Amino acid sequence: MILAVTYLNLVLTSLFGFCEEMEKAAEVVVRFGNEEEDGYDAVVVGSGYGGSVAACRMSMAGIKVCLVEKGRRWEAKDFPTNSLKIISDARIEKKSLGISFGPKDALFQVYEQDDSLAAVACGLGGGSLVNAGVMIPTPIRARRNSKWPKEWEEDWEICEASASAMLRIQSIPVKFPIAKTMEEIAEREIEESFQRPMKLSMNFSHEEQQLDSMKPKQMGSCLACGNCLSGCPYNAKNSTDKNYIDLAVQAGCTVKTGCQVWFVVKNLDDIGKEEGRISRKTRRRWLVFFNETEYVPSDFVILSAGVFGTTEILFQSQMRGLKLSERLGSGFSCNGNTVAYVAGSPAPLGAYGLDSEQLSKISFQERPGPAISSSYTSSLGFTIQGAVLPKAFPYLLFKGITTYGWPPGYWLLHGIIDKIKHILGLKYSQAMVLNAMGYDESDGKITIEKETNKICFSPPHDPLLPRKIKAFQKLTRKLGGVLFMSRYRSTSVHLLGGCNASSHPSDGVCNPNGQVFDPKFPTSVHSGLYVCDASLIPCSVGVNPCLTIATAAEHVSIEFLGKTVERKPSLIPHWKLDSIMEPTVVIKETMRGYVGGMPCSAHLKMKMNCWNQNGFNEPCQVLGESHPLLRGKVGGYVVFRSVEKDKLHVIDGDVDMCGVDYRTPYTQYMCYRLLLSGSSGSRYILEGRKIMNPYLFALYAWTESMTMHVTFKKVAKNSSTDQMMILRGELCISTTELLKSLISLEGNRKGKFICLLLQSLFRTYITQVPRGNHGDFPMSHLYQRPYPDSTLHDIKTGDGFIISCRQWKCGQNPWVPEEERKRNPVLLVNGHSTESYYLPTEPNDLIRTLLEEGHETWLLQTRLHPLNPSNNFTIEDIGRFDIPAAIGKILELHGLSAKIHLVAHCVGGLAIHIALMGGHVTANHLASLSCTNSSMFFKITVSSRVKMCLPLIPISMLILGKNKILPIFKTMKATPRQQLLKSIAQFIPRCERCTCDECEVFSGIFGNTFWHENVSPSMHHWLNKVNLPRLPMAAFPHLRKICNNGFIVDSNGKNSYLTHPERMALPTLYISGGKSLLVTPQTSFLANKYMMLHQPGFRHERVVVEGFGHSDLLIGEESYKKVFPHILSHLRLAEDGRRNGGVSAEGLKCSKEALDWGDDPSYEAGCEGFWTWASPSVNIWLFLALTVLLLSFYI
Repeated sequence: MILAVTYLNLVLTSLFGFCEEMEKAAEVVVRFGNEEEDGYDAVVVGSGYGGSVAACRMSMAGIKVCLVEKGRRWEAKDFPTNSLKIISDARIEKKSLGISFGPKDALFQVYEQDDSLAAVACGLGGGSLVNAGVMIPTPIRARRNSKWPKEWEEDWEICEASASAMLRIQSIPVKFPIAKTMEEIAEREIEESFQRPMKLSMNFSHEEQQLDSMKPKQMGSCLACGNCLSGCPYNAKNSTDKNYIDLAVQAGCTVKTGCQVWFVVKNLDDIGKEEGRISRKTRRRWLVFFNETEYVPSDFVILSAGVFGTTEILFQSQMRGLKLSERLGSGFSCNGNTVAYVAGSPAPLGAYGLDSEQLSKISFQERPGPAISSSYTSSLGFTIQGAVLPKAFPYLLFKGITTYGWPPGYWLLHGIIDKIKHILGLKYSQAMVLNAMGYDESDGKITIEKETNKICFSPPHDPLLPRKIKAFQKLTRKLGGVLFMSRYRSTSVHLLGGCNASSHPSDGVCNPNGQVFDPKFPTSVHSGLYVCDASLIPCSVGVNPCLTIATAAEHVSIEFLGKTVERKPSLIPHWKLDSIMEPTVVIKETMRGYVGGMPCSAHLKMKMNCWNQNGFNEPCQVLGESHPLLRGKVGGYVVFRSVEKDKLHVIDGDVDMCGVDYRTPYTQYMCYRLLLSGSSGSRYILEGRKIMNPYLFALYAWTESMTMHVTFKKVAKNSSTDQMMILRGELCISTTELLKSLISLEGNRKGKFICLLLQSLFRTYITQVPRGNHGDFPMSHLYQRPYPDSTLHDIKTGDGFIISCRQWKCGQNPWVPEEERKRNPVLLVNGHSTESYYLPTEPNDLIRTLLEEGHETWLLQTRLHPLNPSNNFTIEDIGRFDIPAAIGKILELHGLSAKIHLVAHCVGGLAIHIALMGGHVTANHLASLSCTNSSMFFKITVSSRVKMCLPLIPISMLILGKNKILPIFKTMKATPRQQLLKSIAQFIPRCERCTCDECEVFSGIFGNTFWHENVSPSMHHWLNKVNLPRLPMAAFPHLRKICNNGFIVDSNGKNSYLTHPERMALPTLYISGGKSLLVTPQTSFLANKYMMLHQPGFRHERVVVEGFGHSDLLIGEESYKKVFPHILSHLRLAEDGRRNGGVSAEGLKCSKEALDWGDDPSYEAGCEGFWTWASPSVNIWLFLALTVLLLSFYI
């Protein structure tokens, strides 16, 4: 009693101090978000003798606690009272057969593995629901074990007294028959034994017991029915749900039953923030997962799920990157537990449980009594107890099915004969259970099978097992009858260890205070992660361990409260787990493919209607969210052996089956974003999209909906030292896997889900109704950074045509060395008509970038430009006259010794190669050449090639007549011929459709020149509404000849240029987009190969930039990050080569044979893009039909 009072004073002192700190912390707390995102201060997993203590003490301290229990709440009336009921309330896992049967939340959980059997309880109250309630103080022998933490001894008696008081342990008021019989024979038959004083956590009094201010539930009084081991049907057992948990609930603890915790992971706030991809709850330190997708954040996690439960959670967490001690699962003990059954005895044992009818006929003293009412301990180190078998237990299990008999003889038929007597109402023999405990070696092992995620265990060595069996045999001889002994080497209901407490990380998983060690740093722990149950006990205790477990939990709770005061958690309203949105549709999906050229597979489980409203802000800026049934959370795992040998588990994932980017309102995206964690501790982000584009109606619908384009990134733990890994590839779902997904579809609204998905696909592919419009977005945010001043030069070409060239002078930085300040000027040449360099709406276009680099910049506006449109010209004219005139103007201002860098795009690049290889410009005046999607070769996509093969261009020229300039702006007046051509252009299929009329006309004529997702809204608006009022089309016949030949030819179609490679004596850089729209990467590949073969004395580079198409290489939002650095690097190297006297040819020389060995890896891998392999016959018939239809309509 003195110890209990001392403990209460200690607890109250801690509570007052803690509350003061909490009040101070509450004053400065800033409330974030709503309650559902706040989570809890602490989550306690499990409600047995460990978890109930932790939940109670923390709740009393004012901490917002959620107690999570896998099993359900059991009332007295719910416990099984017959064999059929108890079988239905049991779950058995047989490893030898690889099967499990019984409900997952069954009251009795039995694990059978090889020669071992272990049983645990599951329900609110844990093992206290169905154990005998024996409360024996921890023996001195156990506390003197070398593995026993010395730190526990400081307050062990105080904690033990507190646990005893809370559990209200009582002495047994009378000696029941089994106790009398054991008293007569035990001390003589069990060598060197003595009777151990024993108390039970049961109520033998009709008066309600109270402890201070605690108001326990109304309890019944023990009726000595003997059914304790199947759950007390009269509410007389002091299980933890009637004391610790009841007090915790009164203090504000939230209790969630029927909810299993799978694993816990650290909530790293910085992951996903920079990318803006993964939806996170970032307030708390830990995420506690209840399944693959649902979790709750918490500052503290206390694992008290029992030996198997806690160890399994830590193993699962370890597989997801949590670093844990190598000792996890080691030090497993069965407490030297051995069980036997004595049957057929003539002794007055009275050890069968009674039902309500039998109770009325038998006096209290003659009843079986509690399950265990006597205990005898041998000096050899083991304890034997006689136990009552409950009425509900199937006796045959103990009589030959799971046991063998001794002595040999008729024991096999004994159980059947006895059962027949029982059925017929005849007098049947007496029987009782013998329970032995002792000190095993505590060297067992718990592991987890990674393929099945099942717990496996091997029991410890028990040196006292032969002595215990010998003692059983002696007792049986004295009692008479048959001894049935377990067929298993180990049969235990007292499991200990697996997460052993130790003062040093090398010897255990936790420190004596229950904190889990972090092996990355000596003696460090994972802040906020605790273990508080039987798995902490590092050795067998030799007696019933219930009081020992509760005492250890009291110690951990005291230490926890001290640590929490330092933490100063905020008083935040707790989040009810019941508020989690229940999934209405569950889908399983398996995809396989290659990422980064390496095999990869994703095994996903999607729970729809579990959408996090904060998700998917980037990159799919959604125009009104899709239906909740088409959005949800993702769990599962990814197998990527080339990156991690073990599975990469999804710890946070989102999916949207109908995502729409406002830049591409006709395109539907199925977006997946997964945060993955590996057993190595590394984390990864997998982003995938299934892109469904209405190109040629639904021709590609099947392939698009089955193919996910993937980006795989490793999250750098230390941005300064870790290298960023980015891999790309595709994952596909096969027809077989799709059928499996449909068959396995679960949920009460799966029909609605399928209808919604088909409706979205029908809108995308058939009706082609856009989801939004570019005009819906205000252009008030257009970037209007003041553009540098420039000078416009009008230049007269050799054929008398007037072109213009705009000059930007750069201010020289005085701190830059003199040699570096003398940088060569750069001449920029656009593609066909549209502007690619001078972009007023963009903060980082190429002109601004070059000026900041220190280059004087010139922009050539040829006769192709809308400001200088010509009605009769070829691309050859630009190469023969316009480019030489512009270079001449620059040399006129800088002197003939100056050298010029050329940067050209598309048709501008063709014209420059014509100028150089035609001898119109000499390479002596050039410092370098950089071309994007252009070269002396011009390889276009299949669909573009089909267009060029068809007579579309001759027909267009015929329609236009003499005026070859087509007005583009919708507001400009157009002749009937021009309007006819614009109408035809709008009906021609293209990769991406647009709600802007000008964009539709331009892309109908050329094909899409950029991926809309790469271009900002301001850029798109400026291109189509400001930049291109009219389109000169006179050069199209010449362009068609170049496209059909695949390389530059003169206006007559003759190869007049490729035969002069000697004129290309300069460094070159050829850049292609990796996601082709018009020009394929083979263009740059062949050009680079050509230059390396014919001009080995110069530096030649070739770059393929993933994710870009055609002109978006220069006008894209990310161009300054992903494209411009390649151009700047090429210019710098060319400048360095000029100052250093050039590059030696010896080191760059390549043989033709060596160049012929390799093919273009980008081209081989399908970098032309998904849209390029459209069937030519489909294109031909479709284009002809459209042309005939429109011509007949107008004529």
